Amino acid sequence: MIKRVSVLAIAIAVIGWAGGYTSLRAQQTWTGMISDSTCGGDHGGEIDPVECTKKCVRNGDKYVLTTENGVKVIPIANQGFAGLAEHAGTAVKVTGELTDGAITIVKIE
Repeated sequence: MIKRVSVLAIAIAVIGWAGGYTSLRAQQTWTGMISDSTCGGDHGGEIDPVECTKKCVRNGDKYVLTTENGVKVIPIANQGFAGLAEHAGTAVKVTGELTDGAITIVKIE
């Protein structure tokens, strides 16, 4: 009986440690700009990126994060995240997890 309890306790400890390690390891930080899925990193030069992003999202586009001066476009999984509309078209620092090519944001500043 004691042996079973010991094995169970060790198994629970290992699973808990592995789960915590996976979550910490998966969280990353990116610096870029919140944009929209149509324009990505290019709003046409003379168009205000803030207004362009807001307009495109109102018209059904999705928020994205552009990095590397707009060259790389990363979809955002949690479109309802608080702060996306506030930071539309502006430079941000985003913390979250990259899963299946899309960022799930946990923090935006």
